[in-house]
Order: sequence, then structure tokens, then C-alpha cells
Amino acid sequence: MTSRIGFTEPRILDMDAPAKGRVYVFDVKVPNLCCCVTAAGTKTYYVRYKLAGQSFRVRIGDVGKITVDAARTAAKDMMGQVARGVNPQAERREKRQEPTLGVLWQHWLEYAKGHKRSWKGDEWLWKKYLKPWENRRLGSIKRSDVQTLHSKLGRENGIYAANRMLSLLRSMFNKSVDIGYRGENPAKGIKPFKEQSRDRFLSAEELERFFVALHQDPSADMQDVFLLALLSGARRGNVLAMRWEDVDLRLAQWRIPESVAKGGATLIIPLVPAAVELLQRRRLAGNGSPWVFPSRGKTGHLVEVKGGWKRVLTRAGLADLRPHDLRRTLGSWQAMQGASLQVIGKSLGHQQIATTMIYSRLSLDPVRESVKRATNEILTHDVTPGDAAVSWEI
Repeated sequence: MTSRIGFTEPRILDMDAPAKGRVYVFDVKVPNLCCCVTAAGTKTYYVRYKLAGQSFRVRIGDVGKITVDAARTAAKDMMGQVARGVNPQAERREKRQEPTLGVLWQHWLEYAKGHKRSWKGDEWLWKKYLKPWENRRLGSIKRSDVQTLHSKLGRENGIYAANRMLSLLRSMFNKSVDIGYRGENPAKGIKPFKEQSRDRFLSAEELERFFVALHQDPSADMQDVFLLALLSGARRGNVLAMRWEDVDLRLAQWRIPESVAKGGATLIIPLVPAAVELLQRRRLAGNGSPWVFPSRGKTGHLVEVKGGWKRVLTRAGLADLRPHDLRRTLGSWQAMQGASLQVIGKSLGHQQIATTMIYSRLSLDPVRESVKRATNEILTHDVTPGDAAVSWEI
């Protein structure tokens, strides 16, 4: 049983339920919009249409939860799709079958484990920031959602965390075609926060305190890990996973294989005498392990230094210092001793000179000192009338 009226909120609410079955009441203003009223008293908006000779009915929403105007707008949108030959019912069915972000994450994780040495960092970001979205269909994640999350993380967790999350989500969606998703990448086009290159390193006075605290630490392993990181400029992960087979004490060099080097290319790290002495001592005291810093964990080598690092910083009275800053300390002191950016970049394993540019400001110090000495010498020859020498000491 059907009829047609001009839909208004009061008219819809006042419609009586049939004695049995259901009735469909159509809207005068939007002809394909109807309200289904059942004997139980439920009232639901639908769109009814024909496409390719077949009749279809698509649910819009329940009366009371959606307004007449909203129902009309939805009906018009669907009829626009029908006019273009698109079946809204098939579109909805496809969306219900659309993969979730959790499914995409599992696909990404499998890919990352085979192609990224930093996949554990991705896993941390997922659990920390994106996991609450794991049951959302990919098409339901809009650019506005990502922008809101990015801004929120920037305020509450810092711009670096926000940018890393954005980069991960963008990369994940770039791989979504592999699992059959054809929609847009909602992380694309969102501008990351501007990051400042970190330039924290240990000054001469801080180095003195650092060494005193380091030598007082109860763990010989922590002492050696941090000292070797400082003397070699190698990344913490590489130091902890250092293998004896990659160390040549006779040539005083350490080979970091491309399989574990960040840039994907083999690195040759020169070992200074103090580093060689440290490694010789550890080899003599070793227990036959293939690792320079062995442990009883599943990896066979040390992987965690947070406790030791915190002890050293607390004892030294140092703040805002990370283990990676030991690497930056070596590069900074090279710059202050007059080393070129190319030499610094080579010693730290940088693939691009832009990565080393952070040290360009520091490298001016020895240049300034050289200019100062030269100009002081020049100015000693300036004599005013009356042979009264002028002091121009800078």
C-alpha cells in the first residue's frame, strides 16, 4: 500500500501504523524518497529507484534519527548516482566489504619487515596513535580526520611524533591498492609541521661531567656502549648489534653491513686508538659470543640502554640529552676542529651533504679563530702619528 504526501516532521511523526504488514508513503517534493511504516510502529526513510530494468531500495535512516531535509538531501545524492548509471546499493555493498585500516596495517607490517630496518618504529607508531582506527573502513577515513589527528598530536605529543604518524599513514595508504582499495589517500596533501634540525651536543664542560658519571656507572657494558658510540659516531642500534666478524682490530676499522646500515650501503667506520683498546679488552674478556655486547635476550645482544643512560645523565646533571646526541657530539667537535662537511659526512655515514649541513655553523669557529689571529698580526703594524702604537687586540 502506497500514498504520496508532502513530507514534514509533524506529518511523518503523526502517521499511523498499519494493522499488519507495512506501508510506503512517498514524498511529493522528492518523488523517489519514501517512508516505510510497519505494524510495529517503526518508520524508516528509503530511496526506491529502477536501474537497467531492475527495482532497488536503499535505506537512508530511521525517522527521529534523521530529519526530513537530511533524508531529501541523501535521496537526491543517490538519484544523482543513478542518473550517472551508478547503483547506490552496489556502492554501499562495496563499502561494507571495504578493508579496514587494521587489515591495511597487517599488509603494511608484512611489507615493512621485508623492506625497512625501522619497521619496529612503525609498529610503535601504530600502537601509540593509529590503533584506535583499526576497525574503520578505509573509505571512512577522511582528510579532515587525519588533519585533526595530526594537529592534536602536534599539540599534545610534539611535532616530530605528529609528522612520523602522518608519514606512516601516507605510506600505508600508498600500499592500499595491493589489498584492492581504490579510494584516495587521506594523508596526501596534509602539510607536516616544520621541523628544526636538532643540534644538541656535549660542550667541553659537559663532557667532563659526562665522563666522570660514565666511569662511575656500575655497568661495564653501559660504560663501553656509550663510550664506543661517542668515539665512533655510530648509531646506537649499530653499536648494540656490533659483531666481532665485522671488526678488524689490526686495520682499526669496523664494517657495518648494508643489511643493517641505515642508508642501505655498507659503512666503514675508522676506529681510533681508544676504541681499539676498548674492543681489545672486551674480546679478551669475552665468552665466545659473536656479539661485542652479548646478552641473554632473544636477539643475543643488548637492545635496551634506557636505564643506564638515565643513570649517567642523572649523575652528570645533564638534561635534554639523548644517546643519538653522542653521534652529533663527535660531528660537532670535528667541525670545531676545522673538518670539512664532506669529511664529517663520510665519518658519520651520511648519504647526502644536506644531512651534514647542521655542522656548517660550528665549522665557522676555527675559521673565525684563524681570521682573528691573522688580523691581530696585521694590526700590530698600524702605528699612529707620533709613533704611538694603537692596541687593536680582538
